[in-house]
Amino acid sequence: MEERPVTGEFWPVADVLAFLAGSWRVERAVRDLVSGDEGRFEGVTVFGPLDGGGLLHHESGTFTWQGVARPAERTLRFLPGGSPGAADVRFADGRPFHDLDLSTGRHVADHPCSADLYRGEFTVRDEDHWRTVWRVGGPAKDLVLVTDYVREA
Repeated sequence: MEERPVTGEFWPVADVLAFLAGSWRVERAVRDLVSGDEGRFEGVTVFGPLDGGGLLHHESGTFTWQGVARPAERTLRFLPGGSPGAADVRFADGRPFHDLDLSTGRHVADHPCSADLYRGEFTVRDEDHWRTVWRVGGPAKDLVLVTDYVREA
């Protein structure tokens, strides 16, 4: 992968789909700010080619909440955005989720879900490490989800 100058603590990404392609180890901490309960997801996210362009994101692993471990998975579509550093992120069924522009190495996106608001901050540390922090607030939820991604060799 081509080296990029680091600006502060963020690593600019010239081509977001090329950067994401492949397999990533995932660790996610989930904290309920009301109850104080904490959970953890550990697994793998694979970004593979999507027919017609873009990437199919498939995450699978184990989510542990209140001491109970369960299998968990989700699928998203990362479609080409308005520039090579950007993507249009959609749910598996095609509904819009959020925009993503990592050309500066950092991006903030909002996703309204019923009466709750999901605000995600995406940061790239280097070619093999990136993080998302989702803050979910509203009448139904008050959560923080911190996910670290490490590229698998």
